Amino acid sequence: MEDVLEVYCRSYDENYPVVCMDEKPCQLLGDARQPIPMKPGDIKKYDSEYSRHGTCSIFLFTEPLRNWRMVEVSERRTRKDWARNIQHLLEIEYPTAQKVVLVMDNLNTHTIASLYETFPPHKALELAKRLEIHYTPKHGSWLNIAEIELSVMTSQCLGRRMPELAVLAEELSVWSSLRNSAGKGVDWQFSTKDARISLKRLYPQF
Repeated sequence: MEDVLEVYCRSYDENYPVVCMDEKPCQLLGDARQPIPMKPGDIKKYDSEYSRHGTCSIFLFTEPLRNWRMVEVSERRTRKDWARNIQHLLEIEYPTAQKVVLVMDNLNTHTIASLYETFPPHKALELAKRLEIHYTPKHGSWLNIAEIELSVMTSQCLGRRMPELAVLAEELSVWSSLRNSAGKGVDWQFSTKDARISLKRLYPQF
Protein backbone atom coordinates (compact mmCIF):
# COMPACT_ATOMS: atom_id res chain seq x y z
CA MET A 1 0.00 0.00 0.00
CA GLU A 2 2.65 2.50 1.02
CA ASP A 3 4.57 1.75 -2.17
CA VAL A 4 1.64 2.98 -4.28
CA LEU A 5 0.98 5.99 -2.02
CA GLU A 6 4.60 7.06 -2.29
CA VAL A 7 4.35 6.87 -6.09
CA TYR A 8 1.37 9.25 -5.95
CA CYS A 9 3.50 11.74 -4.00
CA ARG A 10 6.01 12.12 -6.80
CA SER A 11 6.23 15.43 -8.62
CA TYR A 12 5.20 15.59 -12.26
CA ASP A 13 7.95 14.40 -14.57
CA GLU A 14 7.24 14.00 -18.27
CA ASN A 15 10.14 11.56 -18.55
CA TYR A 16 8.63 9.33 -15.84
CA PRO A 17 4.85 9.81 -16.06
CA VAL A 18 2.73 8.02 -13.45
CA VAL A 19 -0.07 6.17 -15.25
CA CYS A 20 -2.81 4.12 -13.57
CA MET A 21 -4.46 1.27 -15.44
CA ASP A 22 -7.59 -0.79 -14.84
CA GLU A 23 -10.09 -2.78 -16.86
CA LYS A 24 -13.66 -4.00 -16.59
CA PRO A 25 -15.92 -6.41 -18.48
CA CYS A 26 -18.95 -5.05 -20.31
CA GLN A 27 -22.02 -6.67 -21.83
CA LEU A 28 -23.18 -5.63 -25.29
CA LEU A 29 -26.96 -5.36 -25.10
CA GLY A 30 -29.61 -4.47 -27.65
CA ASP A 31 -33.33 -3.77 -27.50
CA ALA A 32 -35.59 -6.78 -28.07
CA ARG A 33 -38.27 -4.37 -29.30
CA GLN A 34 -37.96 -0.95 -30.87
CA PRO A 35 -38.31 1.81 -28.25
CA ILE A 36 -41.10 4.37 -28.62
CA PRO A 37 -39.49 7.80 -29.15
CA MET A 38 -40.06 10.66 -26.73
CA LYS A 39 -42.94 13.01 -27.59
CA PRO A 40 -43.93 16.44 -26.23
CA GLY A 41 -45.22 15.85 -22.73
CA ASP A 42 -44.32 12.16 -22.76
CA ILE A 43 -41.09 10.32 -21.97
CA LYS A 44 -39.32 7.75 -24.14
CA LYS A 45 -40.63 4.22 -23.60
CA TYR A 46 -38.64 1.03 -23.98
CA ASP A 47 -39.18 -2.62 -23.14
CA SER A 48 -37.29 -4.12 -20.22
CA GLU A 49 -36.49 -7.18 -22.32
CA TYR A 50 -33.13 -7.01 -24.06
CA SER A 51 -31.03 -9.11 -26.42
CA ARG A 52 -27.47 -10.17 -25.68
CA HIS A 53 -24.73 -9.42 -28.20
CA GLY A 54 -21.75 -10.84 -26.36
CA THR A 55 -19.23 -9.31 -24.00
CA CYS A 56 -16.09 -7.22 -24.26
CA SER A 57 -13.41 -5.73 -22.06
CA ILE A 58 -12.74 -2.03 -21.43
CA PHE A 59 -9.13 -0.96 -20.75
CA LEU A 60 -8.62 2.44 -19.14
CA PHE A 61 -5.34 4.28 -18.64
CA THR A 62 -5.11 7.61 -16.82
CA GLU A 63 -2.30 9.98 -15.88
CA PRO A 64 -3.72 11.88 -12.88
CA LEU A 65 -1.17 14.71 -12.80
CA ARG A 66 -1.90 15.53 -16.45
CA ASN A 67 -5.70 15.11 -16.21
CA TRP A 68 -5.51 12.66 -19.11
CA ARG A 69 -7.13 9.34 -19.79
CA MET A 70 -7.40 6.85 -22.67
CA VAL A 71 -10.00 4.13 -23.14
CA GLU A 72 -9.67 1.10 -25.41
CA VAL A 73 -12.27 -1.60 -26.07
CA SER A 74 -11.30 -5.19 -26.84
CA GLU A 75 -13.35 -8.26 -27.70
CA ARG A 76 -11.48 -10.26 -25.06
CA ARG A 77 -9.46 -9.89 -21.88
CA THR A 78 -6.37 -11.93 -22.58
CA ARG A 79 -2.65 -11.53 -21.98
CA LYS A 80 -2.21 -10.46 -25.59
CA ASP A 81 -4.92 -7.80 -25.34
CA TRP A 82 -3.19 -6.30 -22.30
CA ALA A 83 0.21 -6.49 -23.98
CA ARG A 84 -1.00 -4.72 -27.13
CA ASN A 85 -2.51 -1.95 -25.02
CA ILE A 86 0.81 -1.55 -23.22
CA GLN A 87 2.60 -1.33 -26.57
CA HIS A 88 0.19 1.40 -27.67
CA LEU A 89 0.69 3.24 -24.38
CA LEU A 90 4.49 3.21 -24.67
CA GLU A 91 4.95 3.74 -28.39
CA ILE A 92 2.03 6.01 -29.29
CA GLU A 93 1.04 7.87 -26.13
CA TYR A 94 4.47 8.12 -24.47
CA PRO A 95 7.08 7.59 -27.20
CA THR A 96 9.67 9.92 -25.61
CA ALA A 97 9.24 9.00 -21.94
CA GLN A 98 12.22 7.16 -20.48
CA LYS A 99 9.93 5.01 -18.34
CA VAL A 100 6.22 4.85 -17.67
CA VAL A 101 5.48 4.32 -13.98
CA LEU A 102 2.50 1.97 -14.18
CA VAL A 103 0.11 1.42 -11.25
CA MET A 104 -2.36 -1.46 -11.57
CA ASP A 105 -3.79 -4.48 -9.77
CA ASN A 106 -2.03 -7.83 -9.91
CA LEU A 107 -4.43 -9.57 -12.28
CA ASN A 108 -2.82 -12.64 -13.83
CA THR A 109 -2.60 -10.97 -17.26
CA HIS A 110 -0.85 -7.85 -15.94
CA THR A 111 2.68 -9.22 -16.09
CA ILE A 112 5.84 -8.87 -18.12
CA ALA A 113 5.28 -12.49 -19.16
CA SER A 114 2.30 -11.28 -21.21
CA LEU A 115 4.66 -9.18 -23.32
CA TYR A 116 6.84 -12.21 -24.05
CA GLU A 117 3.75 -14.25 -24.95
CA THR A 118 2.70 -11.59 -27.47
CA PHE A 119 5.90 -10.24 -29.00
CA PRO A 120 9.32 -11.60 -30.04
CA PRO A 121 11.79 -11.62 -27.11
CA HIS A 122 13.74 -8.56 -28.26
CA LYS A 123 10.52 -6.53 -28.59
CA ALA A 124 9.12 -7.74 -25.26
CA LEU A 125 12.37 -6.77 -23.50
CA GLU A 126 12.37 -3.37 -25.18
CA LEU A 127 8.87 -2.67 -23.85
CA ALA A 128 9.53 -4.15 -20.42
CA LYS A 129 12.60 -1.95 -19.89
CA ARG A 130 10.38 1.11 -20.31
CA LEU A 131 8.00 0.06 -17.52
CA GLU A 132 8.26 0.63 -13.78
CA ILE A 133 5.40 -1.43 -12.37
CA HIS A 134 3.74 -0.92 -8.98
CA TYR A 135 0.95 -3.30 -8.00
CA THR A 136 -1.87 -2.41 -5.63
CA PRO A 137 -2.10 -4.93 -2.75
CA LYS A 138 -4.63 -7.75 -2.66
CA HIS A 139 -8.02 -6.36 -1.58
CA GLY A 140 -6.55 -2.89 -2.05
CA SER A 141 -7.56 -2.10 -5.62
CA TRP A 142 -9.27 1.04 -4.28
CA LEU A 143 -5.77 2.52 -4.24
CA ASN A 144 -5.82 2.54 -8.04
CA ILE A 145 -6.92 5.97 -9.31
CA ALA A 146 -8.02 4.31 -12.55
CA GLU A 147 -10.87 2.72 -10.58
CA ILE A 148 -12.24 6.21 -9.88
CA GLU A 149 -12.12 7.02 -13.59
CA LEU A 150 -13.86 3.73 -14.39
CA SER A 151 -16.60 4.60 -11.92
CA VAL A 152 -17.14 8.00 -13.57
CA MET A 153 -17.13 6.39 -17.01
CA THR A 154 -19.67 3.78 -15.94
CA SER A 155 -22.10 6.36 -14.54
CA GLN A 156 -21.79 8.70 -17.52
CA CYS A 157 -21.58 6.26 -20.44
CA LEU A 158 -22.75 2.79 -19.60
CA GLY A 159 -26.26 3.49 -18.39
CA ARG A 160 -27.87 2.59 -21.70
CA ARG A 161 -27.82 -0.39 -24.03
CA MET A 162 -25.19 -0.60 -26.73
CA PRO A 163 -25.35 -3.65 -28.99
CA GLU A 164 -22.13 -3.23 -31.00
CA LEU A 165 -18.47 -3.03 -30.08
CA ALA A 166 -17.92 -0.16 -32.52
CA VAL A 167 -20.71 1.90 -30.96
CA LEU A 168 -19.31 1.39 -27.46
CA ALA A 169 -15.79 2.26 -28.62
CA GLU A 170 -17.01 5.47 -30.26
CA GLU A 171 -18.97 6.50 -27.16
CA LEU A 172 -16.00 5.97 -24.87
CA SER A 173 -13.63 7.72 -27.25
CA VAL A 174 -15.85 10.80 -27.25
CA TRP A 175 -16.20 10.64 -23.47
CA SER A 176 -12.45 10.48 -22.88
CA SER A 177 -11.77 13.27 -25.40
CA LEU A 178 -14.32 15.58 -23.79
CA ARG A 179 -13.05 14.82 -20.30
CA ASN A 180 -9.46 15.44 -21.41
CA SER A 181 -10.41 18.72 -23.10
CA ALA A 182 -12.20 19.90 -19.96
CA GLY A 183 -9.16 19.08 -17.83
CA LYS A 184 -11.15 16.82 -15.52
CA GLY A 185 -9.00 15.02 -12.99
CA VAL A 186 -8.87 13.24 -9.65
CA ASP A 187 -7.85 15.13 -6.50
CA TRP A 188 -6.10 12.35 -4.59
CA GLN A 189 -5.44 13.34 -0.95
CA PHE A 190 -4.80 10.03 0.86
CA SER A 191 -1.12 9.82 1.87
CA THR A 192 1.18 7.38 3.65
CA LYS A 193 0.79 9.44 6.83
CA ASP A 194 -2.99 9.17 6.58
CA ALA A 195 -2.76 5.41 6.02
CA ARG A 196 -0.70 4.90 9.17
CA ILE A 197 -3.45 6.64 11.17
CA SER A 198 -6.65 5.50 9.46
CA LEU A 199 -5.48 1.95 8.76
CA LYS A 200 -3.39 1.44 11.90
CA ARG A 201 -5.07 -1.94 12.48
CA LEU A 202 -3.42 -3.31 9.32
CA TYR A 203 0.12 -2.65 10.55
CA PRO A 204 2.08 -5.13 12.67
CA GLN A 205 2.02 -4.39 16.38
CA PHE A 206 5.35 -4.43 18.22
